[in-house]
Amino acid sequence: MSDLSVSPALLQPAPSAPPAAAPTARMRETAEAFEASFLAQMMKPMFEGLSTEGPFGGGEAESTWRSFMIEAMAKQTVKAGGIGLADQVVAQMLKMQEQAQ
Repeated sequence: MSDLSVSPALLQPAPSAPPAAAPTARMRETAEAFEASFLAQMMKPMFEGLSTEGPFGGGEAESTWRSFMIEAMAKQTVKAGGIGLADQVVAQMLKMQEQAQ
């Protein structure tokens, strides 16, 4: 059996506060999530009339999982540049933050 010892890493001071860019990055992430949600809502009607029957249709399972596919398509659209909604949301969030200060 060996003696228990304290790791030197545990004795080091806690890391300092994150840099100022972190809040902006979080704003950007939130704005992109909002844009993806908006795009998913806009894409949903495009798929409502599609039939899931037939030899290559997924039946009931396809309609069950379709919302996940739409969300993935919306996220991929945002990742590829989106429609510019996230940029506008970030700009407004920064403007509101400046006015509050």
